[in-house]
Formats: sequence, C-alpha cells, structure tokens
Amino acid sequence: MKMLITGGCGFIGSNFVRYILKKHPSYKVINLDKLTYCGCKENLKDIEKDKRYKFVKGDICDEKIVGELIKGCDAILNFAAESHVDRSINDAKEFVRTNVEGVRVLLDAARKNKVKRVIQVSTDETYGSIQRGSFNETSLLHPNSPYAASKAAGDHLALAYYTTFKTPVIVTRSSNNFGPYQFPEKVIPLFITNLLENKKVPLYGDGLNVRDWLYVLDNCRAIDMILHKGKTGEIYNIGGEYEIPNIKLTRIILKLLNKTYNMIKYVPDRLGHDRRYSLDSTKIKRLGWKPAKDFNTAIRETIKWYENNMSWWKELK
Repeated sequence: MKMLITGGCGFIGSNFVRYILKKHPSYKVINLDKLTYCGCKENLKDIEKDKRYKFVKGDICDEKIVGELIKGCDAILNFAAESHVDRSINDAKEFVRTNVEGVRVLLDAARKNKVKRVIQVSTDETYGSIQRGSFNETSLLHPNSPYAASKAAGDHLALAYYTTFKTPVIVTRSSNNFGPYQFPEKVIPLFITNLLENKKVPLYGDGLNVRDWLYVLDNCRAIDMILHKGKTGEIYNIGGEYEIPNIKLTRIILKLLNKTYNMIKYVPDRLGHDRRYSLDSTKIKRLGWKPAKDFNTAIRETIKWYENNMSWWKELK
C-alpha cells in the first residue's frame, strides 16, 4: 500500500508514520507537512533515509502539491490540523483554513484520483462536554471552541463527500493523546517539562475538568485497524478508558517527578472550557481493538522520554 500522510511531522502523525512502516514493511509513505511551529522534521530523523519514506514540505490547502502527491496512492490519512484550543481562541482564522479548507482539498484530490481510503483523524472535542455517560458515534456534535468547531466542520464535510460522491471516507475521533514527541504546549508535556526545569505548572480553574487519556501508540494501532477493517462512511470513537480530573493528573505527574503540590499554580479558567469528555469505544472494540498500554505504565514511559530528550523539547520551548 502507498499512502499520503498529511501532518506526519506532528505528534500523532509522526508516531503513526513510524508505527505503520514498522508494522507493514511493504508499505510506502509520502509525508506532506507544512512544518508549522509544532511540526518537526526531527521527529522522524531516524527514518528519513528509509527508501519507503518520502518527506515533502507543503500545505494541504495547496491543490497543486496535493494533486501531484496523491497520484498512485491507495490511501490518505489526514493528521494535519491546527489543534491547540488556546490558540484558536486567540485567532481562529488558520484553524478554519487548515481544518476545513484543507480537508476539502484532500477530499477533491481523493475523489479525482479514486483513492480507496480516506481517514479523517479527528477529536472527541467535536462532541463537546458531557455531564454523565459517554458519547457514541451517533451523538450530536456540540463543539465549544473554535478549534473543535473547525474539526467538526471538517468531519461533516468528509462524511458529506461520502454521501454525495461515495468518497471512501472514515472519521476517527480519539480522546486526549499523550506520549513521545508531543509539542510542549499541551498539558502533559508542558507539566513534565516545566517540572524538569523546576518551574510551576499552570492549572486551569478548579482543576476538576475531566479528560480521558489515550497513549498515542494505542491510537496508532486503532487507526491502522480502521484503515484495514473499518467500514467506509462510518465514524469510530477511540477512547483510552482512563478518565481523571486535571488536578489528579497533575498530582500523578508531581509525584512521579518527586515534586510537591506547591508547584501547582492555579490560573484563570480557559474560555468555554469543556467540563468533561467521555467516549464510548464499543464500536471499534468490535473490530478487535482495545487499549494495550495502561495509563500508569504509559505516563512513566512518557516522563522518561522527556527526561531523555531534553534537547528536543528545550529548543521548542
């Protein structure tokens, strides 16, 4: 299989590129990435000479580049996205451009070239907040940030192309990912790296917002399974099944790094801050997937990775 992976130098994308080439030795990958602030070629430095891998710097909104690269590809996996909620609150323009118009460009290219699979990688944030229970794939979307709204729009567009043109689209929505190569503006790498620098960690509001945590390689396994076994025109939730309030997450990281609770700095809550995310992953479990890495093991491994790769994140910070 030959695939075009967009945003392959980002956090989830780079982990997936490495995973898919290891899992499927006969596959070939073209990685299209704009290399914005959170896309780093260094994330895939270990495979840059692999003959099965090709990197191209470019924008998914560039129809000419996408049109050239997609020729001969069997699949598109779209990891490219503006994804940080705080940045979307400050300025939503690039989020709409990349997360909506970029998806439109990819879909038109896929349709023109008769690509066999299009995976639109999305997020649980499109569903919004839920007080009790969990969202399933038929739940109504209620995005509460410009970022989430732009992702929801991209998802709707992808599924509309399936309905209208039979473009073979599948949408994945995962819970909060964590693991190696995550840009240090997101909560887990931010807190780890701050503490390694003996800086306090900024905790929003009362710290009781609940998130479900998924180790990034478990997400990669899920997307790989959906690529090969998923049904076109469908949505698949991918949950980590480890829901905790942010204050508990913070205390876990503090304890593992031998820091006291005095290192917590409470800051004003984020605008429109969703209280709780929760996904029902029954559908993908029917395909044979479940999380392989428990949270306690994964968070220890993640902390160790950031301890061992200070040169990577210090330059970014």
